[in-house]
Amino acid sequence: MPKVAIIAGSGLEASFGAREKQVVTTPYGEAAVQSLVLPEGEVILMPRHGLGHTVPPHRVNYRANVWALSSSGVTTVIATNAVGSLRRSLKPGHFVVPHQLIDFTKQRPSTFFDGQDGRVVHTDVTEVYDRGVREALVRNCRASGTPTHDGGVYVCTEGPRYETPAEVSMFRVLGGDVVGMTGSPEAFLSKEVGLAYASLCVVTNYAAGLQMRVSHDEVVELMRRRMPQLKEVVLRTASELLCGSAGPTDE
Repeated sequence: MPKVAIIAGSGLEASFGAREKQVVTTPYGEAAVQSLVLPEGEVILMPRHGLGHTVPPHRVNYRANVWALSSSGVTTVIATNAVGSLRRSLKPGHFVVPHQLIDFTKQRPSTFFDGQDGRVVHTDVTEVYDRGVREALVRNCRASGTPTHDGGVYVCTEGPRYETPAEVSMFRVLGGDVVGMTGSPEAFLSKEVGLAYASLCVVTNYAAGLQMRVSHDEVVELMRRRMPQLKEVVLRTASELLCGSAGPTDE
């Protein structure tokens, strides 16, 4: 039976009512996790930005977070991300389950294989996001009645500032569909330790240049409005993965 974890992003950390906070010590620092009990079994809830949302995206200890999940026996991860849209067809309030990732971060430790142990390891990331977990998320997103896009290219920037209109234009030319600040290196680190990882993105706004200005208040308000559907999709998907009616794949 897979052990499922939810990495909760902006606005979602406190919505599950999880209990039993635990601090996991890793070679990369400490990571906080909580326990969430579903009828099908226990799920580990990890608040990406810390309890109380106190850690900005460029300072999240992604290595500690992913290591803590892997060392706790997790095999499957559902992540949530707030994103800006690079395409008019991806409207605020829509769900996107990305299939590819472009990394524009600059200063984050991005691998467990830094060569200090004498090993040189290259990880295949042809399929960044797990296909089986993606399919389960898409199915449950559509069942919730929320406009959902199966596939998309997530562009990850350093933050915490929002992107310039020129950067947004470049991302569009490169094939990006949504832009956020937390997708990398989380997805790549998960791949390195063999976790079946997929992301559910909530479009909170159009990116700079596609609307007059971008504000954090706008992001928070959109996440608040989409919270019931987001929570429903994540919990339903986690339940399916726990009972085996949906499953990860390493294809």
